[in-house]
Amino acid sequence: MKKITTMIVALACLVPSLSMAAGDVAAGKAKAVVCAACHGASGISAIPMYPNLAGQKEMYLVNALKAYKGGQRTGGMAPVMAGQAAALSDADINNVAAYFSSLK
Repeated sequence: MKKITTMIVALACLVPSLSMAAGDVAAGKAKAVVCAACHGASGISAIPMYPNLAGQKEMYLVNALKAYKGGQRTGGMAPVMAGQAAALSDADINNVAAYFSSLK
């Protein structure tokens, strides 16, 4: 029983941190204008080598942008993405991720 209680408390502590990652969709849309060149104006890329971002999971996008910014992603177009991500604050990253994840 003690294990279950400990697990419930641990999960409850995670909930506020997950909700704090949510960004502002409108601010993200404004910041994501530069992304359209490769990822499409609606988050659907017309270029086969660039991924679609529309409808992608928000936390995935946050983690990916932070990984590009931190130099942890190195393959493919990572140098281009690292340059783009370097110009984003943590709030910008959350907002851009919220915007693209809101698109269907």
